[in-house]
Amino acid sequence: MILTVNAGSSSLKVAVFNRGGELAEVASGMVARIGTNAVIKLTDDVRGETSGAVEARDHGEALARLIEALAPVWEHRPLSVVGHRIVHGGPNLHAPRLLDNDVVAELERLEPLAPLHQPINLACVRAVADIAPAIPQVGCFDTGFHHTMPWTQSAFALPQQFHEEGLRRYGFHGLSYTSVSRRLEALRPDLLAGRVIIAHLGNGASMCALSEGRSVATTMGFSTLDGLVMGTRCGQIDPGALLHLMRAYGMTLEELERLLYRKSGLTALSGAGGDMRDIEAAGTDAAESAIAFFAARAKREIGGLTAVLGGLDGLVFCGGIGENSARIRSEIVDGLGYLGLKIDSEANIANAAEVGVGATPILVVRTSEEEVIAEAAHRLTR
Repeated sequence: MILTVNAGSSSLKVAVFNRGGELAEVASGMVARIGTNAVIKLTDDVRGETSGAVEARDHGEALARLIEALAPVWEHRPLSVVGHRIVHGGPNLHAPRLLDNDVVAELERLEPLAPLHQPINLACVRAVADIAPAIPQVGCFDTGFHHTMPWTQSAFALPQQFHEEGLRRYGFHGLSYTSVSRRLEALRPDLLAGRVIIAHLGNGASMCALSEGRSVATTMGFSTLDGLVMGTRCGQIDPGALLHLMRAYGMTLEELERLLYRKSGLTALSGAGGDMRDIEAAGTDAAESAIAFFAARAKREIGGLTAVLGGLDGLVFCGGIGENSARIRSEIVDGLGYLGLKIDSEANIANAAEVGVGATPILVVRTSEEEVIAEAAHRLTR
């Protein structure tokens, strides 16, 4: 059996895969609201779905509770490897790697590049080592997919020494883009061989321009703040506005970080929180303005990424919003007819696999970061 671990800032998702024959997911679990009022949710073939309160003061404790709760799943089929989503691989770690001491030490040195996520990822690695020290662990890096971007798309116009020290555009959501690319290779290899934009729209949101299956540009940059507006993150913002916040309001580094990561984005605009389902249901002026802002930012990024590609052969939606919100897909595509993009209303409402009727195909593809992690863990340890 393979256990996959996907840690967010306040939640932790795991999945269990049977590695006999073709990989198949047999169970999953999640702890939400880690730290206070934590809730655990489990799904497996025997018990179905269960949920309840759980003591989980940090991610290590949350992972321990999930492993305890899922232990019956591998009672007769031993757990043989654990795969982790690691947010940052830096300039050198691209492909999945066994997490030996040297690799973990390198990931620790990268913590300043992702201070809110990398320590959590590594805390989960240490928690597994404490619980089951003999089981190998594999890291899959969210930045790795974008290492093919040219220098013109990865560099900042700053003194070269900063670039050499790691201050550059990395891009994220790489495991999701890997998953969607593999599905495209099976479903529409003609599109993957051309110029495609993948829109990963969820609480975290980004877009990636692919040319012949390789990332050539993406909307996220040095951090997960850049680009599209997100559930609680601001997206693209003038650096001068940050300097103004520090000067005019006396904001400390910690206060500014909390504002940008936790209290901005759709949460700040909508008055209905950061969940697009709640925002669509609210029907208030603020909620409608937030939806319009979200769609406008997405249109602008599609235009920019199309310019990088020199044209567009296909648009793909994925992620919680991208896969499930017909309204958001429609609002983003509206006005992009000059790119050959046009929504088929009936197919869109039905969340069909293809929702376009224009010259340029529009697809909805389910993404699974867990499958990508499980495949890498299987491949590196079989």
